[in-house]
Amino acid sequence: MTAPTINGTRYPQPVEALLPAARALPLPDGQEFPSRNRLMREFRIGAPKADELLARLKSEHADRTRTDTLRSAMAVRGALLAPQADTDSPVVPRLDYAEPIGPDPAPVPAVPEHAPPPAEPVKIPPAAPPAEVTPVGHPDTPTPPTTGKPARPAVVWPVILLALPAFVAIWSGWVGLGGLTGFGVVHPLPGIADGFAINTAITLPIGVETYGAYALYVWLSGRVPERARRFAKWSAIASLLIGALGQVAYHLLVAAGVQVAPWWITTAVACLPVAVLGMGAALAHLVRSHD
Repeated sequence: MTAPTINGTRYPQPVEALLPAARALPLPDGQEFPSRNRLMREFRIGAPKADELLARLKSEHADRTRTDTLRSAMAVRGALLAPQADTDSPVVPRLDYAEPIGPDPAPVPAVPEHAPPPAEPVKIPPAAPPAEVTPVGHPDTPTPPTTGKPARPAVVWPVILLALPAFVAIWSGWVGLGGLTGFGVVHPLPGIADGFAINTAITLPIGVETYGAYALYVWLSGRVPERARRFAKWSAIASLLIGALGQVAYHLLVAAGVQVAPWWITTAVACLPVAVLGMGAALAHLVRSHD
């Protein structure tokens, strides 16, 4: 909706420029001033400017009323004092309007008929992007200190030296315990590849120890949801404890010269592959969740 054309322009104008047009508005009988809503509708102005314009109209009306009252009083006073005047005194012409009281009113500033269009806003160039953006990681991940030189990652090759003897001892222990609990050589493809055989005892070190290492990595990485991190923490601790108990059980049985493990050890060892499968599937699901 466009603004009405006032004083030859459609741009927003101050209250002083709108006063002549507001005085010229036709009013119904008995109404001295236009309403605020009508001023807003006629001149397309907001409520604050309409209130100010209405206040100016009321002030002008009050000044005119006061001036008319003073004129009437001065006229009555002149009429009462006219018979008592001395005939010999020179006749002073009497003003037919009341003298103004107080200083002269300030002149109304002239408003140009055609207001210049508003100046084009100054275009502010966009700010330059920062030279370096700090990556935001997981809340639990410590932020490395910022220095002049990039931080060098810690070397990991000593872990290989530590893992080699541990791998030999753990592998032999689990394979030996598997032999004492019924794990042994099987033919997984009968009728297809009869000569293919595998010792099922190797499933124990591969399953239990591999899951323990992976769960430990997920727990300490700090880049997974909280539920996955909590599950990885407790399952890693449980896997490492079961691995330690398996090694202790094997060495105690061998030292005692036992050829067949007791039934409760056999039961626990037989359940390990199933437990590892379930925990691995659960951890993989929690790592990919977004809760």
